[in-house]
Amino acid sequence: MKATRESYGEALEKLGKKNKDIVVLDADLANATMTKKFKSLYPKRFFDMGIAEQDMIGTAAGFAIGGKIPFSSTFAIFAAGRAYEQIRNAIAYPNLNVKIAATHAGLTVGEDGASHQAIEDISLMRTIPNMTVISPCDDMETKWAIDWATKYNGPVYIRLTRPKVESIYGENPELIILENDEKQKSKEEKRNLKPKFEIGKMIVHGEGNDATVFATGVEVQEALKAKNELAKQSINIRVVDVHTIKPIDKETIIKCAKETDRVITIEDHSIIGGLGSAICEVLSEEFPTKVKRMGVQDKFGTSGKWHELLEEYGLDSKSIIEEVLKKQN
Repeated sequence: MKATRESYGEALEKLGKKNKDIVVLDADLANATMTKKFKSLYPKRFFDMGIAEQDMIGTAAGFAIGGKIPFSSTFAIFAAGRAYEQIRNAIAYPNLNVKIAATHAGLTVGEDGASHQAIEDISLMRTIPNMTVISPCDDMETKWAIDWATKYNGPVYIRLTRPKVESIYGENPELIILENDEKQKSKEEKRNLKPKFEIGKMIVHGEGNDATVFATGVEVQEALKAKNELAKQSINIRVVDVHTIKPIDKETIIKCAKETDRVITIEDHSIIGGLGSAICEVLSEEFPTKVKRMGVQDKFGTSGKWHELLEEYGLDSKSIIEEVLKKQN
């Protein structure tokens, strides 16, 4: 069990040793965003900007122009919300090499309540030209995402969360993908293969045709729990890990819609403008399909334990199971 914000801090710690061009900026939240790990090891490359998120983004732009690789970190509500204009005009418009690591996103901020629960950030960030939007689901996927972002030249928004979540991809960074000539492998051999992490490509879990559940972030774990429970009832679904919201994997979306009876999306985010909207945009143009969007239903969050909030807002594994069992109209 590990929070993706912890994984972010560990990734920076490791990559900072290899790449001296990495600099880290934080807005007085190093203990929470876990950039304190980088700060302790590389103090001359760490900059605490105080509670001044707009200034942090502007400073990151300057570092990028100077050839550095800046990671700007704060809570998602402040990154996507308070610094939106600076991200749009100072980072994305000139297409600068700035990485925005937004922690404590979604309802899973929990007791901090509605004022701190960023449920609009995916919508805001994916509408900005030049911006790549990533929402990893676990420890290993976060580390892959941070490693990729370091090598990629351009703006990146990485959505991270507060609570500890179960590991899906383990500790093995080596990835394998099933190529066309490997389709004849036995089921046992396929199970032993690792999925390939690639920006703009989704990771599909299972080959069931009763439903497809597209999930992102912490909802991937909930969807996989639902998948395992439904299998006990001989209902086989496939769960699609949408770690990259933008660019979106149109090919996988269309393929799943064609091969399964139902299409469901689930996100710890508003249903307006987030993952569900992105999936619907693709299908409405390419393969018109009825889609059930599970997410925050155009309302604000509230204070409470994060797992209780997922249940309250219909975003837990039980809610997914109930939705899959509904008949398609």
